[in-house]
Amino acid sequence: MKRSRFFQYIATGTVGTFALPKEAFAAFKANGSASEKFYIGSYTDNAEQGISTGNLDPTNGDIKSIDVCKNVQNPSFLIFGHQRKFLYSVNETDNFEGKKSGSVSAFKIDENSGRLNLLNSQPSLGANPCHITTDRSGKFILVANYTGGNVAVLPVSADGKLGAPVDMVQHSGKGPNLSRQETAHAHSSNFSPDNRFVFVCDLGMDKIMVYRFNEKTGKLTPADHRFFATAPGAGPRHLTFTKEGDKAFVVNELNSTLTYLRYDAANGILTELQTISTLPVDFTGDNTCADVHIHPNGLFVYASNRGHDSIAVFSINSSSGKIKLIQNQPIKGKTPRNFAIHSSGRFLIAANQNSNSITVFSINPDSGRLSDTGKSIQVNKPVCILL
Repeated sequence: MKRSRFFQYIATGTVGTFALPKEAFAAFKANGSASEKFYIGSYTDNAEQGISTGNLDPTNGDIKSIDVCKNVQNPSFLIFGHQRKFLYSVNETDNFEGKKSGSVSAFKIDENSGRLNLLNSQPSLGANPCHITTDRSGKFILVANYTGGNVAVLPVSADGKLGAPVDMVQHSGKGPNLSRQETAHAHSSNFSPDNRFVFVCDLGMDKIMVYRFNEKTGKLTPADHRFFATAPGAGPRHLTFTKEGDKAFVVNELNSTLTYLRYDAANGILTELQTISTLPVDFTGDNTCADVHIHPNGLFVYASNRGHDSIAVFSINSSSGKIKLIQNQPIKGKTPRNFAIHSSGRFLIAANQNSNSITVFSINPDSGRLSDTGKSIQVNKPVCILL
Protein backbone atom coordinates (compact mmCIF):
# COMPACT_ATOMS: atom_id res chain seq x y z
CA MET A 1 0.00 0.00 0.00
CA LYS A 2 1.32 3.43 -0.93
CA ARG A 3 2.32 5.85 1.82
CA SER A 4 -0.04 8.53 0.50
CA ARG A 5 -2.99 6.24 1.20
CA PHE A 6 -1.99 5.49 4.76
CA PHE A 7 -1.61 8.72 6.70
CA GLN A 8 -3.46 7.58 9.80
CA TYR A 9 -4.49 4.28 11.30
CA ILE A 10 -5.81 2.66 14.45
CA ALA A 11 -3.15 2.35 17.13
CA THR A 12 -3.84 2.99 20.77
CA GLY A 13 -1.00 3.34 23.26
CA THR A 14 1.65 5.81 24.29
CA VAL A 15 1.62 7.40 20.88
CA GLY A 16 -2.06 8.22 20.79
CA THR A 17 -5.06 7.15 18.70
CA PHE A 18 -5.42 7.33 14.92
CA ALA A 19 -8.28 6.56 12.54
CA LEU A 20 -7.85 4.20 9.62
CA PRO A 21 -9.49 5.34 6.35
CA LYS A 22 -11.78 2.75 4.72
CA GLU A 23 -9.60 2.26 1.63
CA ALA A 24 -6.50 1.83 3.79
CA PHE A 25 -8.30 -0.69 5.99
CA ALA A 26 -9.47 -2.62 2.93
CA ALA A 27 -5.92 -2.71 1.57
CA PHE A 28 -4.64 -3.80 4.96
CA LYS A 29 -7.11 -6.71 5.07
CA ALA A 30 -6.45 -7.72 1.46
CA ASN A 31 -2.66 -7.68 1.81
CA GLY A 32 -2.49 -8.95 5.35
CA SER A 33 0.05 -6.20 6.00
CA ALA A 34 0.29 -2.44 6.08
CA SER A 35 3.94 -2.44 4.98
CA GLU A 36 5.10 0.49 2.91
CA LYS A 37 8.15 0.58 0.69
CA PHE A 38 10.88 3.12 1.28
CA TYR A 39 14.27 3.75 -0.29
CA ILE A 40 17.76 3.97 1.17
CA GLY A 41 20.60 5.98 -0.33
CA SER A 42 24.12 4.91 0.57
CA TYR A 43 27.82 5.10 -0.07
CA THR A 44 28.89 2.14 -2.19
CA ASP A 45 31.99 -0.04 -2.26
CA ASN A 46 31.20 -2.18 -5.29
CA ALA A 47 28.73 -2.72 -8.15
CA GLU A 48 26.57 -5.05 -6.02
CA GLN A 49 25.48 -2.08 -3.92
CA GLY A 50 23.30 0.91 -4.73
CA ILE A 51 19.81 2.08 -3.73
CA SER A 52 18.16 -0.35 -1.32
CA THR A 53 14.44 -0.85 -0.90
CA GLY A 54 12.95 -1.54 2.51
CA ASN A 55 9.54 -2.24 4.01
CA LEU A 56 8.16 -0.39 7.01
CA ASP A 57 5.00 -1.48 8.79
CA PRO A 58 3.61 1.79 10.21
CA THR A 59 1.28 -0.03 12.59
CA ASN A 60 4.16 -1.38 14.70
CA GLY A 61 7.45 -0.11 13.25
CA ASP A 62 8.57 -3.47 11.87
CA ILE A 63 11.24 -2.98 9.23
CA LYS A 64 13.02 -5.19 6.72
CA SER A 65 15.27 -4.92 3.68
CA ILE A 66 13.85 -6.43 0.50
CA ASP A 67 15.81 -5.40 -2.60
CA VAL A 68 18.80 -3.49 -4.02
CA CYS A 69 19.02 -1.53 -7.26
CA LYS A 70 22.63 -2.42 -7.98
CA ASN A 71 25.42 -0.63 -9.81
CA VAL A 72 24.43 2.86 -8.66
CA GLN A 73 27.50 4.69 -7.44
CA ASN A 74 27.26 6.63 -4.17
CA PRO A 75 23.53 7.50 -4.27
CA SER A 76 23.90 9.61 -1.13
CA PHE A 77 20.68 11.63 -1.45
CA LEU A 78 17.32 10.72 -2.99
CA ILE A 79 14.09 12.50 -3.84
CA PHE A 80 10.77 11.43 -5.36
CA GLY A 81 9.64 12.91 -8.65
CA HIS A 82 6.14 13.86 -9.81
CA GLN A 83 3.40 11.82 -8.10
CA ARG A 84 6.06 9.43 -6.77
CA LYS A 85 6.31 7.74 -10.17
CA PHE A 86 10.00 8.54 -10.42
CA LEU A 87 13.02 8.70 -8.14
CA TYR A 88 16.10 10.87 -8.55
CA SER A 89 19.49 10.32 -7.01
CA VAL A 90 22.76 12.18 -6.81
CA ASN A 91 25.87 10.16 -7.59
CA GLU A 92 28.39 11.63 -5.18
CA THR A 93 31.58 11.34 -7.22
CA ASP A 94 34.13 13.71 -8.72
CA ASN A 95 34.25 12.19 -12.20
CA PHE A 96 31.51 11.69 -14.76
CA GLU A 97 32.30 10.70 -18.34
CA GLY A 98 35.87 11.92 -17.91
CA LYS A 99 34.96 15.35 -16.54
CA LYS A 100 35.35 16.76 -13.03
CA SER A 101 31.70 16.42 -12.10
CA GLY A 102 29.33 14.19 -10.26
CA SER A 103 26.04 13.14 -11.79
CA VAL A 104 22.30 12.83 -11.26
CA SER A 105 20.32 9.71 -12.14
CA ALA A 106 16.62 9.25 -12.92
CA PHE A 107 14.69 6.06 -12.17
CA LYS A 108 11.16 4.91 -12.93
CA ILE A 109 9.44 3.21 -10.00
CA ASP A 110 7.57 0.03 -10.89
CA GLU A 111 4.02 0.60 -9.66
CA ASN A 112 3.56 -2.96 -8.42
CA SER A 113 6.95 -4.08 -7.16
CA GLY A 114 8.48 -0.73 -6.29
CA ARG A 115 11.67 -1.71 -8.11
CA LEU A 116 13.77 0.97 -9.74
CA ASN A 117 14.61 1.06 -13.43
CA LEU A 118 17.31 3.47 -14.56
CA LEU A 119 16.13 5.97 -17.15
CA ASN A 120 19.21 8.13 -17.66
CA SER A 121 21.95 10.18 -16.00
CA GLN A 122 23.21 13.73 -16.48
CA PRO A 123 26.23 15.65 -15.20
CA SER A 124 25.71 17.74 -12.05
CA LEU A 125 28.27 20.36 -13.21
CA GLY A 126 30.24 20.04 -9.99
CA ALA A 127 32.13 17.45 -7.98
CA ASN A 128 30.49 15.44 -5.20
CA PRO A 129 26.80 16.37 -5.43
CA CYS A 130 25.25 15.76 -2.00
CA HIS A 131 21.64 16.99 -2.14
CA ILE A 132 18.79 17.04 -4.64
CA THR A 133 15.31 18.52 -4.66
CA THR A 134 12.44 19.28 -7.05
CA ASP A 135 10.28 22.34 -7.60
CA ARG A 136 6.55 22.00 -6.91
CA SER A 137 5.71 21.45 -10.59
CA GLY A 138 8.11 18.53 -10.84
CA LYS A 139 9.60 20.05 -14.00
CA PHE A 140 12.99 20.95 -12.55
CA ILE A 141 15.62 19.30 -10.34
CA LEU A 142 18.14 21.25 -8.28
CA VAL A 143 21.38 19.60 -7.23
CA ALA A 144 23.91 20.99 -4.74
CA ASN A 145 27.55 20.13 -5.47
CA TYR A 146 29.58 20.09 -2.27
CA THR A 147 33.12 20.13 -3.63
CA GLY A 148 32.06 22.08 -6.71
CA GLY A 149 30.58 24.81 -4.50
CA ASN A 150 27.67 25.36 -6.85
CA VAL A 151 24.06 24.52 -7.64
CA ALA A 152 22.80 23.23 -11.00
CA VAL A 153 19.27 23.12 -12.45
CA LEU A 154 18.15 20.22 -14.64
CA PRO A 155 14.83 19.94 -16.50
CA VAL A 156 12.61 16.88 -16.15
CA SER A 157 10.67 15.58 -19.16
CA ALA A 158 7.20 14.05 -19.06
CA ASP A 159 8.67 10.54 -19.16
CA GLY A 160 10.78 11.28 -16.07
CA LYS A 161 14.12 11.57 -17.84
CA LEU A 162 16.56 14.33 -16.99
CA GLY A 163 17.64 16.87 -19.57
CA ALA A 164 21.02 18.57 -19.71
CA PRO A 165 21.49 21.32 -17.07
CA VAL A 166 19.86 24.63 -17.99
CA ASP A 167 21.56 26.75 -15.33
CA MET A 168 24.33 26.76 -12.72
CA VAL A 169 25.25 29.29 -10.05
CA GLN A 170 28.77 29.26 -8.66
CA HIS A 171 29.55 30.29 -5.09
CA SER A 172 32.79 31.87 -3.92
CA GLY A 173 33.91 32.43 -0.35
CA LYS A 174 35.21 30.76 2.79
CA GLY A 175 34.82 30.65 6.56
CA PRO A 176 37.01 30.55 9.69
CA ASN A 177 37.21 26.74 9.92
CA LEU A 178 40.35 26.17 7.84
CA SER A 179 39.85 22.42 7.47
CA ARG A 180 36.21 22.56 6.38
CA GLN A 181 35.59 26.07 5.09
CA GLU A 182 38.56 26.65 2.79
CA THR A 183 36.14 27.35 -0.06
CA ALA A 184 32.43 27.36 -0.87
CA HIS A 185 30.57 24.09 -0.20
CA ALA A 186 26.93 24.07 -1.34
CA HIS A 187 25.25 21.47 0.87
CA SER A 188 21.53 21.70 0.10
CA SER A 189 18.93 23.70 -1.78
CA ASN A 190 15.29 24.28 -0.90
CA PHE A 191 12.40 25.89 -2.72
CA SER A 192 10.23 28.35 -0.85
CA PRO A 193 6.67 27.10 -0.24
CA ASP A 194 5.39 29.28 -3.10
CA ASN A 195 8.17 28.13 -5.48
CA ARG A 196 9.39 31.71 -6.05
CA PHE A 197 12.72 31.49 -4.24
CA VAL A 198 15.52 28.98 -3.76
CA PHE A 199 17.60 28.86 -0.57
CA VAL A 200 21.04 27.26 -0.79
CA CYS A 201 22.84 26.34 2.43
CA ASP A 202 26.56 26.85 1.82
CA LEU A 203 28.60 25.27 4.60
CA GLY A 204 31.87 26.80 3.43
CA MET A 205 30.63 30.39 3.30
CA ASP A 206 28.43 30.41 6.44
CA LYS A 207 25.60 31.70 4.29
CA ILE A 208 22.19 30.71 3.01
CA MET A 209 22.17 32.13 -0.50
CA VAL A 210 18.82 33.33 -1.85
CA TYR A 211 17.79 33.16 -5.52
CA ARG A 212 14.67 33.98 -7.46
CA PHE A 213 13.42 30.98 -9.44
CA ASN A 214 11.88 31.21 -12.92
CA GLU A 215 9.27 28.44 -13.11
CA LYS A 216 9.24 28.53 -16.92
CA THR A 217 12.97 28.42 -17.67
CA GLY A 218 14.47 27.05 -14.46
CA LYS A 219 16.87 30.00 -14.27
CA LEU A 220 18.17 31.28 -10.94
CA THR A 221 18.91 34.98 -10.33
CA PRO A 222 20.15 36.58 -7.10
CA ALA A 223 17.33 37.90 -4.90
CA ASP A 224 17.35 41.51 -3.74
CA HIS A 225 18.31 40.28 -0.27
CA ARG A 226 21.05 37.93 -1.45
CA PHE A 227 21.82 35.88 1.64
CA PHE A 228 21.30 35.14 5.30
CA ALA A 229 24.56 34.95 7.25
CA THR A 230 24.90 32.41 10.06
CA ALA A 231 27.39 32.72 12.91
CA PRO A 232 31.02 32.43 11.72
CA GLY A 233 32.04 28.78 11.62
CA ALA A 234 28.46 27.49 11.93
CA GLY A 235 28.42 25.67 8.60
CA PRO A 236 24.72 25.68 7.55
CA ARG A 237 23.80 22.30 6.08
CA HIS A 238 20.07 21.54 5.73
CA LEU A 239 16.97 23.74 5.90
CA THR A 240 13.26 23.00 6.24
CA PHE A 241 10.16 25.19 6.25
CA THR A 242 7.24 24.87 8.64
CA LYS A 243 3.94 23.79 7.10
CA GLU A 244 2.58 27.33 7.59
CA GLY A 245 5.51 28.59 5.52
CA ASP A 246 6.30 31.58 7.72
CA LYS A 247 9.17 29.97 9.67
CA ALA A 248 12.12 27.74 8.88
CA PHE A 249 14.88 25.81 10.61
CA VAL A 250 18.49 25.38 9.52
CA VAL A 251 20.80 22.84 11.12
CA ASN A 252 24.41 24.01 11.33
CA GLU A 253 26.89 21.19 10.88
CA LEU A 254 30.11 22.60 12.26
CA ASN A 255 29.03 24.26 15.52
CA SER A 256 26.20 21.79 16.28
CA THR A 257 23.35 24.29 16.48
CA LEU A 258 19.81 24.70 15.22
CA THR A 259 18.69 28.13 14.02
CA TYR A 260 15.02 29.11 14.09
CA LEU A 261 14.15 31.64 11.35
CA ARG A 262 11.29 33.95 10.45
CA TYR A 263 10.50 33.98 6.73
CA ASP A 264 9.25 37.00 4.79
CA ALA A 265 7.60 35.31 1.80
CA ALA A 266 7.03 38.54 -0.12
CA ASN A 267 10.73 39.35 -0.32
CA GLY A 268 12.44 36.02 0.35
CA ILE A 269 14.11 37.27 3.54
CA LEU A 270 15.18 35.06 6.44
CA THR A 271 15.59 36.61 9.91
CA GLU A 272 17.05 34.82 12.93
CA LEU A 273 14.72 34.22 15.87
CA GLN A 274 16.89 31.91 17.96
CA THR A 275 19.94 29.65 17.76
CA ILE A 276 20.32 26.75 20.20
CA SER A 277 22.77 23.88 20.69
CA THR A 278 21.78 20.38 19.61
CA LEU A 279 23.91 18.86 22.39
CA PRO A 280 23.50 18.32 26.13
CA VAL A 281 25.46 20.85 28.22
CA ASP A 282 27.84 18.22 29.64
CA PHE A 283 28.99 16.83 26.26
CA THR A 284 32.66 17.61 25.50
CA GLY A 285 33.46 15.39 22.50
CA ASP A 286 33.55 16.07 18.77
CA ASN A 287 30.25 16.38 16.94
CA THR A 288 28.79 17.50 13.62
CA CYS A 289 25.11 17.85 12.75
CA ALA A 290 23.53 16.42 9.62
CA ASP A 291 19.77 16.60 9.13
CA VAL A 292 16.64 18.39 10.35
CA HIS A 293 12.91 17.57 10.12
CA ILE A 294 9.69 18.92 11.63
CA HIS A 295 7.05 16.62 13.12
CA PRO A 296 3.82 16.55 11.05
CA ASN A 297 1.92 18.14 13.95
CA GLY A 298 4.25 21.15 13.78
CA LEU A 299 5.04 21.07 17.50
CA PHE A 300 8.49 19.48 17.44
CA VAL A 301 11.67 19.58 15.40
CA TYR A 302 14.44 16.97 15.24
CA ALA A 303 18.15 17.14 14.32
CA SER A 304 20.83 14.45 14.03
CA ASN A 305 24.14 14.53 15.91
CA ARG A 306 27.16 12.64 14.54
CA GLY A 307 29.70 12.05 17.31
CA HIS A 308 27.23 12.29 20.15
CA ASP A 309 25.27 9.83 17.96
CA SER A 310 21.83 11.01 18.91
CA ILE A 311 18.67 12.65 17.66
CA ALA A 312 18.07 16.00 19.34
CA VAL A 313 14.40 16.72 20.02
CA PHE A 314 13.12 20.29 20.36
CA SER A 315 9.73 21.64 21.33
CA ILE A 316 8.34 24.62 19.42
CA ASN A 317 6.39 27.14 21.49
CA SER A 318 4.20 29.07 19.09
CA SER A 319 3.20 31.57 21.79
CA SER A 320 6.68 32.56 22.93
CA GLY A 321 8.33 31.96 19.57
CA LYS A 322 11.02 29.89 21.27
CA ILE A 323 12.41 26.39 20.79
CA LYS A 324 13.73 24.23 23.62
CA LEU A 325 15.92 21.12 23.65
CA ILE A 326 13.92 18.43 25.48
CA GLN A 327 15.73 15.18 24.63
CA ASN A 328 18.84 13.63 23.13
CA GLN A 329 17.86 10.12 22.11
CA PRO A 330 20.81 7.73 21.56
CA ILE A 331 20.65 6.48 18.00
CA LYS A 332 21.68 2.88 18.79
CA GLY A 333 24.25 3.15 16.02
CA LYS A 334 27.09 5.32 14.78
CA THR A 335 27.04 8.54 12.75
CA PRO A 336 23.34 9.22 12.06
CA ARG A 337 23.18 11.03 8.74
CA ASN A 338 19.78 11.56 7.17
CA PHE A 339 16.59 10.47 8.91
CA ALA A 340 12.88 10.57 8.09
CA ILE A 341 9.62 10.89 10.01
CA HIS A 342 6.67 8.82 8.85
CA SER A 343 3.69 10.87 7.68
CA SER A 344 1.60 9.57 10.59
CA GLY A 345 4.10 11.13 13.00
CA ARG A 346 4.47 7.82 14.85
CA PHE A 347 7.95 6.71 13.78
CA LEU A 348 11.38 8.14 13.03
CA ILE A 349 13.78 6.09 10.88
CA ALA A 350 17.50 6.92 11.00
CA ALA A 351 20.37 5.99 8.67
CA ASN A 352 23.53 5.26 10.68
CA GLN A 353 26.42 5.47 8.24
CA ASN A 354 29.28 4.06 10.29
CA SER A 355 27.41 1.18 11.94
CA ASN A 356 25.80 0.02 8.68
CA SER A 357 22.39 0.14 10.33
CA ILE A 358 18.95 1.68 10.14
CA THR A 359 17.11 2.10 13.43
CA VAL A 360 13.46 2.78 14.20
CA PHE A 361 12.12 4.96 17.02
CA SER A 362 8.56 5.58 18.11
CA ILE A 363 7.41 9.17 18.64
CA ASN A 364 5.05 10.32 21.37
CA PRO A 365 2.95 12.98 19.57
CA ASP A 366 2.07 14.71 22.83
CA SER A 367 5.61 15.15 24.16
CA GLY A 368 7.62 14.71 20.93
CA ARG A 369 9.98 12.35 22.72
CA LEU A 370 11.53 9.33 21.05
CA SER A 371 11.65 5.75 22.31
CA ASP A 372 13.78 2.94 20.92
CA THR A 373 11.65 0.22 19.32
CA GLY A 374 14.55 -2.22 19.21
CA LYS A 375 13.89 -2.71 15.50
CA SER A 376 16.64 -2.29 12.93
CA ILE A 377 18.14 -3.62 9.71
CA GLN A 378 21.66 -3.81 8.34
CA VAL A 379 22.51 -1.86 5.17
CA ASN A 380 25.98 -0.94 3.93
CA LYS A 381 26.80 2.73 4.76
CA PRO A 382 23.23 4.08 4.67
CA VAL A 383 23.06 7.87 4.48
CA CYS A 384 19.56 8.75 3.20
CA ILE A 385 16.03 7.59 4.04
CA LEU A 386 13.25 8.37 1.54
CA LEU A 387 9.76 7.54 2.86
